[in-house]
This record gives sequence, C-alpha cells and structure tokens, in this order.
Amino acid sequence: MRNRLFAIAAIAGAMAAPIAAQAQTTGVSGGNTVVIGEHEGIAADQRSAFREYIVRERVPNYTISERVTVGAVLPETGVTYYDVPQSFGITPYRYTVVNGQTILVEPRSRRIVQVVD
Repeated sequence: MRNRLFAIAAIAGAMAAPIAAQAQTTGVSGGNTVVIGEHEGIAADQRSAFREYIVRERVPNYTISERVTVGAVLPETGVTYYDVPQSFGITPYRYTVVNGQTILVEPRSRRIVQVVD
C-alpha cells in the first residue's frame, strides 16, 4: 500500500514539475489564454532599453477605448505595427504604442502578447 502511495506521489510530482519550471507570460482575456515563452518577448533585462528605443524612434501613440491587457485584440484599422529590431531578440511579434503603453502584438490576430513595462 505504501509503495502504491509513493508511486502515485512520484507520478504526480513528475507531471507537475515541467509546468512549474517553465518561464512563461500568461494573460487571460475573454476566456482566451495567451501564453508566450520568455524568449519570445522582450526580455526583462532589455525592457528599459527597448522603451528608450521607442522614445528615440518617436513611435506614435494610438488611443483606443478598450483597456490594454495581455490577450486583448486591437482594432483591425487605425494602428500601425512595427518590426522589433534584432538587437532585442528575434521574435515573431510586432510592437506598437497604445494608450501610452508599449506592447507586443501577434500580427495576424492583432492579439496583445506582452505589455512592455
């Protein structure tokens, strides 16, 4: 009985370990979950340099009525998206500034995947 209990605990621990170990950014909006790996967005140690880059480039700020949160979808028109420079890592996402916040967006769906704070 004790061996069976240990086996169940070992299996449960093995199944939970990879989930807990993954470094990911998660956001939920409208029942849709967005999960990106840390290597796919702007890394924490590069965020201040990225924000400085945005200011230097004078990226226009777009205003929308919705809240800017991970998982939200931006309007189909009225917002311009820009390629992330390779110096900040290779990413499939684009960036823009909406409501004063720099964000990464999945270009096909226009879904926000990271708010660069």
